[in-house]
Amino acid sequence: MAALDAIDAPALARWLRTFAASVADQRDHLTALDAAIGDADHGANMHRGMTAVVEALPTTPPDDPAGLLKQTGMVLIRSVGGASGPLYGTLFLRMAPATGGATALESETFAKALRAGLDGVVARGKAELGDKTMVDALVPALDALDAALAAGQGLAPALRAASAAGDEGRDATTPMIARKGRASYLGERSAGHQDPGATSTALLVAAAATALAEQDDPT
Repeated sequence: MAALDAIDAPALARWLRTFAASVADQRDHLTALDAAIGDADHGANMHRGMTAVVEALPTTPPDDPAGLLKQTGMVLIRSVGGASGPLYGTLFLRMAPATGGATALESETFAKALRAGLDGVVARGKAELGDKTMVDALVPALDALDAALAAGQGLAPALRAASAAGDEGRDATTPMIARKGRASYLGERSAGHQDPGATSTALLVAAAATALAEQDDPT
């Protein structure tokens, strides 16, 4: 069975539920990473936020991608503490208008929406590649997604490539010296620790690779 031809609101909801399950499973790990260079609350904050996102799905389920993405962003901003709420919230809020109001998103439109979300995160957090933030996982993931789609690959292999690149970006944060956020206060002592924001971002991309493609896609 081939990858999904288009991504509708139910498919996006499946992505969000998959991401929420990954965050719940990795909650303690995210907290441990944040304990080394931050406030030790990233796991708890993300779990609270994604639990709220999932709980909102059956009560007020938007019937279009833009509505669902906007709802997700607003819930995250309301429910997640620290920097994660505004950053993840901005990611989804910026994705919403980039869908163009379509009821189902083609692969390229989804990639364009993700890129708009990244631009929002960069504008909000003032972070660049190498600053040891979620940007270090998101940029290579979206670059890989765009490259795969441009090469004619389907959604499933393109998302797998994005997930692999996101994982590499996450791992690359370990030797970095943080230049943004609370971790930057540690200076050189922040080196040697994997960034928790990049880690949760890699989970987000991996969730898309799992949820937005058929499991038995042969490509």
